[in-house]
Formats: sequence, C-alpha cells, structure tokens
Amino acid sequence: MSDYLVDNKDKIEELLEDIKFDEKGLVPAVVQDIKTKDVVMMAYMNKESIRKTLKDKVACYYSRSRSELWIKGETSGNIQNLKGFYYDCDKDSILLLVEQVGVACHTGEYSCFRNAVIPYDNHDIINQVYELIKNRQKSPKEGSYTNYLFEKGLDKILKKVGEETSEVIIGAKNKDKNELVYEISDLIYHLLVLIVNEDLKVEDIKKELENRKK
Repeated sequence: MSDYLVDNKDKIEELLEDIKFDEKGLVPAVVQDIKTKDVVMMAYMNKESIRKTLKDKVACYYSRSRSELWIKGETSGNIQNLKGFYYDCDKDSILLLVEQVGVACHTGEYSCFRNAVIPYDNHDIINQVYELIKNRQKSPKEGSYTNYLFEKGLDKILKKVGEETSEVIIGAKNKDKNELVYEISDLIYHLLVLIVNEDLKVEDIKKELENRKK
C-alpha cells in the first residue's frame, strides 16, 4: 500500500470530504481478505475511524451499538492489516483489502458470510482451514480436536501425519476414489496442524512449490 496517502494528512482530509457519509456520519465498509479474495465481514466507519485506519494501517471501525471506535482484533488478536482502501463510484461505500490475521467473525468462524444460499466452490479453502487452526492454537476451544493435538504436542501430531499417510496409501490401493479423497483431506488437515505447530505458513509452502516450477 502506498504511503503517499497514508502519510499525507491533507490528502486524507480531501478523501474524507469526497466520501458521502450518511446522516449519522457513517459509511458502510466491505472487508475482503487479500489472500483468499473472500469477503469476510461488513462494518461501519466514520471520519475518525478512517483517519485511524489509514494512519495505523490496521482496520478500525465505528460501533453503532456502543457509539465508539473499535479496532478489529484488539481483544482477540485477529487484526486486519490494511493493504488497500477503495470507495465506489457513488462515493457512499468503502472496500478494504486486508491481511486477515486469524479469523474475521466473532463466532470463531473464518468469515461472517457463511450462510450460503447459492454455495460457491472456494478455491482457497486451504488458507481458510489454516487460519482456523491458527485461531484454535491462539484461542483454545473446549472439546476441540485441534486443541487436543496441540496439547499433546509434536510427537502426537507427527504420529497422526504418519497414520494418515498410511491411510492415503491404503485408499489408493483400494481404488476407492471417495475413500481416497477422505483420507487425503485428513492428511492435509494434519499437515496444516503441523505447519501451524512449527510456526510455518502456507505461503512458505507455496513459495517452495513456485520455486520448483522453474
């Protein structure tokens, strides 16, 4: 994100004059995860929250119920690092492109928009599952199998990776596609737990795979 606007107070004030706020001084903001391209939440902003967002490069909104500013993730740690700021052709709504840390929804789900009427086959479910696993590590949930693995530690996680690898081999040998898909999914999940446990990122794996294309 260019620092030209962020570090120029006059330009920020010009921007605020350009945006059409409603009678309560608010404008709706749609939030998109820059990695997965998913819309993860919608909130409201006023002039002060926009100033703070552009200054700190961390998403800040205005709570209509509490009548105060709130920084997304200030309590949970699931902050949104600002990567892009847009407003639409009518100048009455905002789009924030963010690097979502952890999950976006207060329920612990990745996105607030999960009640599908017409489901879309998400192309980046791996990142979503990775973020959910990271969130479980940071904010344990009672009865969570993921937290059980973290509590047992690396040896248990590696044991499960080994077991699931064997299950994938068996599924392939059985020539059962449904079984194979199920077992591969199990293996990928446990590999993601291992990635989080060892403080790696999905991006690290993607970069290595990109290198192998050369």
